[in-house]
Amino acid sequence: MPQILTERRQDILRHIYFHLQENGRPPTVRELQRAVGARSTAVIKHHLDWLEKGGYIERDSRASRGVRLTPKALAWLAQEGLAPPAPAVASEIVRIPIAGYIVAGEPVFAEPTLDEDVDILELTRDILPDETDMYALRVRGDSMVDASVHDGDLVILRRQEEARNGDMVAVWLRDDQETTLKYFYQEGPYVRLQPANPAYEPILKPAEAVQIQGKVMAIIRRVAPA
Repeated sequence: MPQILTERRQDILRHIYFHLQENGRPPTVRELQRAVGARSTAVIKHHLDWLEKGGYIERDSRASRGVRLTPKALAWLAQEGLAPPAPAVASEIVRIPIAGYIVAGEPVFAEPTLDEDVDILELTRDILPDETDMYALRVRGDSMVDASVHDGDLVILRRQEEARNGDMVAVWLRDDQETTLKYFYQEGPYVRLQPANPAYEPILKPAEAVQIQGKVMAIIRRVAPA
């Protein structure tokens, strides 16, 4: 008897989608367990295995937040009225400048700039609906691997000078003249820059010493050579 997309699996897909919309990153297995009221993480992993085999998700075993929704899942969510429908024709091409490198690791001098000639990243508008104030940086380092950001990936950022707790941001550390990619948390007069890799320690700086340069809006995975 063929297995079906059960109500529990539907709940998992919905939660993954809404967690991505609200937080800009996928949920962990533990977060999924709490969200859908499963009795254990093993139950969630069982359903994720089925969803992966069924073509609804893709997973990166190297990251705790390595779950991605496939076009099949987005089509189902659109059918349920939860996600916008996929475009019927090829989307318009948008072009985003690649403004340099950002370090996901120990910060180093690498302030992004658009003053020089830069490479261009071409995406379809269904991937990036609004390119206003957007730019891309190539990641160096592994401090954000649990957020599915790996060395060599591209992060697309929207230029902005403010952030909410939990946003993944590019920041310029004024006193150190260095830049880094981390999660942002305001803690009184200080800012905590949190890595997504237990091998790295958080960075704690006075708020006035931290300049936000952009919020991560999308991640483009590096394609490994065949």
